[in-house]
Amino acid sequence: MFMAPALGVPSEEVLQDTFKSAIISLGALGACLTYFWHQRKQSTEVIWHPLMWLPLGLSLYALGSMVWSHTYLGGVEAVRWFVFSLLLWLGMNTLTYDRVPRLALGIHLGATVASIWAALQFWIDFKYFPQGPNPASTFVNRNFFAEFAVCTLPFSLYLLTREKQNGRIVALSLSIALNLAALMMTGTRSALIGIVMLVVVLPIIMFLYWDQLETSKWSAGNRLAVPVLLVTALLGAGLIPSINGQLITEYGGGTALERAFSRSVSMSKSTEYTEGSFFVRALMWKATGRMIEAQPWTGVGAGAWEVHAPLYQNPGTQLETDLYAHNEILQLLAEYGLVGWAFLLCLIGYLALAALKTWTNRSAEGRHEAPLRAFTLASLLVFLLVSNAGFAWRLASTGAMFALSLSILAASDARLSRLTQQDKWRVVWRKSYTPWALCLTAFFMVIAAYITQQAIESESKLIRAIRSALTISKSEQPNHPLWNKAKADILDLTREGIAINPHYRKLTPMVADELANWGDSANAIWIWESVLASRPNVVVIATNISRGYLQIGNYQRAMDYFDRAAKLQPTAPAVRSLQAHLLIQRGEYPQAAEIVRELLQANTIDNDVVNSAYLIGVRTQDWELAILALELRIKKWPNKAVGGWLRLGNIYSSADVNNEAKALESYRAALNTAPDDLKDGVLAKVPQVYRAKLQEALQ
Repeated sequence: MFMAPALGVPSEEVLQDTFKSAIISLGALGACLTYFWHQRKQSTEVIWHPLMWLPLGLSLYALGSMVWSHTYLGGVEAVRWFVFSLLLWLGMNTLTYDRVPRLALGIHLGATVASIWAALQFWIDFKYFPQGPNPASTFVNRNFFAEFAVCTLPFSLYLLTREKQNGRIVALSLSIALNLAALMMTGTRSALIGIVMLVVVLPIIMFLYWDQLETSKWSAGNRLAVPVLLVTALLGAGLIPSINGQLITEYGGGTALERAFSRSVSMSKSTEYTEGSFFVRALMWKATGRMIEAQPWTGVGAGAWEVHAPLYQNPGTQLETDLYAHNEILQLLAEYGLVGWAFLLCLIGYLALAALKTWTNRSAEGRHEAPLRAFTLASLLVFLLVSNAGFAWRLASTGAMFALSLSILAASDARLSRLTQQDKWRVVWRKSYTPWALCLTAFFMVIAAYITQQAIESESKLIRAIRSALTISKSEQPNHPLWNKAKADILDLTREGIAINPHYRKLTPMVADELANWGDSANAIWIWESVLASRPNVVVIATNISRGYLQIGNYQRAMDYFDRAAKLQPTAPAVRSLQAHLLIQRGEYPQAAEIVRELLQANTIDNDVVNSAYLIGVRTQDWELAILALELRIKKWPNKAVGGWLRLGNIYSSADVNNEAKALESYRAALNTAPDDLKDGVLAKVPQVYRAKLQEALQ
């Protein structure tokens, strides 16, 4: 629990959560091997708490869904819940009351080191770990980091309330302040709401169990100094301004406190619910609701939400880039059906009962256990909160903490039940079982190491191919013979990566997109088709393949994939844009123009729509449409502005339009936009009559 959040991969060639999943999985199996090794010479009792049936039930369902749903994704889910079950079982059998603080320390230190990385990314644009939305620490995405870090705060405060030594009290106070500041730096709104919730819940816990905490024995000076130190350190860290260029571009920079305040205020803005991230999530949640309604008993299969989500979207919407519903509760019900309902209701029922028992158990043992149970329940409470806006269960560090939090409660239940002579959860583990358990665990470790190696190799090959493809696309001449060797290497890497794992939907299409950009449609097609074989309902992939077949002259195959996409989402922008393109191919310009205008009016402005609008405008001499297309291209793609201004100038200078002032203005904009070393070349493309006027202006 220290290493998974604290460590990350300093390269883009391995996904961060793949690395963290390897740490958690191999660590859990290694701990299991150690546990059984210690039991090899004796029979003993082990705890089998009813909680064990919850993740095991999901794992068994996932194994079964591999038969009738998506085999690969079902297998991934089965493994995930198996590792969860293993952590839960190990925790309940090893986490004695005296050992829990060691685990809590690992959780706190992991969060603190992760917060240091995040703070450095926010303050000085520290770039050691590859980042998406930052500051993300070692988690790639800042939301992933924030969802983990906010769940660690109750364990951090638990450590602080147990501490006796002044030096450690100061260190814990400063590190908690840093963790809070790092959370504010992310601006993740679910985590900020979680902080507010904890600000209410945690003081109540301290008040209720004050006599059981070491804080009750602190001197009056310490009781005053610690809150002052926490607030002072938080303000100090929170008032340091950011020089992160990406954050300055996105939000104007500022401090952690300003970031937290502005993101909190944004929740009250109407635009957030009409076009912001909440609006996008709401679309996914509604689609998930329709999925639950359509498959209430069996669900769509473990892990298969992303496969079926396109079928349940609102007509005309495209949310196909999302792999998760951004709501763990809804996704669980959509994928697992009645089994998911049973898991959720039993989990909520257990947590409610655990809270009630913690509150009502007035025995000496119950009061002794109560603070640990209450802080753990607080962590689970905020965990369930952030799970309603993200996918915390599926991320290695956060999912592991979920399992271990439940194991802390289960171990506490077992201790308390033994004292009341109602211990029903202990079973005999015979010495003869241990060799078999050791062999099985060792076998699983070999399998886990092999899966990790294969995942890293596949990701590395695909990401290297993506990086090379992007380099070629950014060059001035992507089809120059100079790139032939690099292109061959890209195809080799992609084939090898797909051969290992043909299900990397987020990575594999990126290679094909770049190949299509420089005109290699034939190779782009087979890569896209490998993705579509795994995710058959992704409309954009189907339309991309159709366009690829058009490029290589196979009109029938293009129509086959268009029909497939239209059957899935007939009003999706990608489908309508492709339909306009096909109409242009057949020379049916009026119908194509009607579709293009509808898309532009709906603010669907992508490269295909703009190109189609320009092509229709030029071929039908609909100069108004052609001009609109060029203006949109210039605005949306500034890197193409020079060519756009030149074409605008040509239209305005044509005999049909004949607007000399606009033509001169467009040519001048092209010249001003061009880099200094390309200005002569741009000037050479301007008609002679306007070139002279521009040269006069330059002189």
